[in-house]
Amino acid sequence: MKKIAVHTLGCKVNQYDTEAMLEAFERAGWEAVPFDAGEADLYLVNTCTVTGTGDQKSVRLIRHLGREYPQADIIVAGCLAQRDAARVSLPGVRLIIGTQRRSEVVALYERAKAEGVCLTAVDALKQVPFEALSVTRHEGRTRAVMKIQEGCDRWCSYCIIPSVRGPVRSMPLSAVKAEAERLGVAGYRELVLTGIHLASYGRETGESLAEAIRVAHDAPGVARVRLGSLEPLVVTDEFCAALRGMPKLCPQFHLALQAGCDSVLLRMKRRYSTAQYRAAAAALRACRPGCALTTDVLTGFPGETEEEAAQTLAFVEEIGFARIHVFPYSRRAGTLADRMDGQVPQAVKHERAAKLIALGNKLEAAYAKEMIGTVREVLFEEDGEGYTPEYVRVRADEAVAPGEIRRVLIERTEDELALGRVLHDERSE
Repeated sequence: MKKIAVHTLGCKVNQYDTEAMLEAFERAGWEAVPFDAGEADLYLVNTCTVTGTGDQKSVRLIRHLGREYPQADIIVAGCLAQRDAARVSLPGVRLIIGTQRRSEVVALYERAKAEGVCLTAVDALKQVPFEALSVTRHEGRTRAVMKIQEGCDRWCSYCIIPSVRGPVRSMPLSAVKAEAERLGVAGYRELVLTGIHLASYGRETGESLAEAIRVAHDAPGVARVRLGSLEPLVVTDEFCAALRGMPKLCPQFHLALQAGCDSVLLRMKRRYSTAQYRAAAAALRACRPGCALTTDVLTGFPGETEEEAAQTLAFVEEIGFARIHVFPYSRRAGTLADRMDGQVPQAVKHERAAKLIALGNKLEAAYAKEMIGTVREVLFEEDGEGYTPEYVRVRADEAVAPGEIRRVLIERTEDELALGRVLHDERSE
């Protein structure tokens, strides 16, 4: 039996796409093997180009595979392949696809193999439909990622993603419902709804994100629904009213920030102000009291002064996030920010990032500590660990089968990790 190994760089959407391509090969009779075992006939690398580091990691890995396993073929997919196919046309590469035609990956590979060529099948992304992919395996059979949206047209000044993911397109609501019901019947307790720009879901079809959340929420067997990244302007009164009627929706909202300073947000071409962000955070907390707000922060953006960096640091502390992801700004050729004056030195970017990371660690530990003395419903994954609806990691005093939701009394914390005792009076289902 022919053997295939896969590796994903980048986001959860990429992880979903990789799994869909892997399962397509398995249906065609291939056996999946560990990526580092050195025994595959075919390696599939799903690349990332959101940062320069992502580019470098992708290219370095492809070159390594070509050197170490010259007898094997390589498929290169994903955002870097879409953006710069020539850069990944390296020794050993048999097929290059971008961020479309992933459902055709087996047929395209077989064609390239039969013709003895390196086939580049990277299509333009104008007026393309939502590509329906099939995934049956997910994270430990407890949590399933559902990609319900593709593409972005925001064109933030630092971001290359709209050019490599294409225009906004959405999974039809009927398909969201069918997929959620399939996953619920299959035993997945939590569904994670994600996309490249989830807040744009349904804009081109007249359907709404709230409707998509509702059909996932109502799927038989589903105990929780969690959302991917949102933006402040999606948090309207109507949206919050819809959320109030969905008790299975996890009270953890990843609300993209990027900068806590209006002048930086303006240069980034973000479409909200700190005042609008503050209002959105307050609305979510009023809608779901005690919810966890998480975010991304980009530091060292061109022209960022010490005062602007200090404003972002103060804003992050003011909002009181439960978790933040910090990224030093990375120049991307083809973006407006790449041509801006005032590029910040690497050392300064990393110094500012370190301050944000330290603050984020403090805030995350503080949020976990607030749970001491409370009883939380924990969805267990493995090794006696699982997550609360707020996505706080919990380690219990005894082993619990993956996929079970149990009530746990939180007794203490170790930094961001909560430790607790499983209550045996009843189970949560």
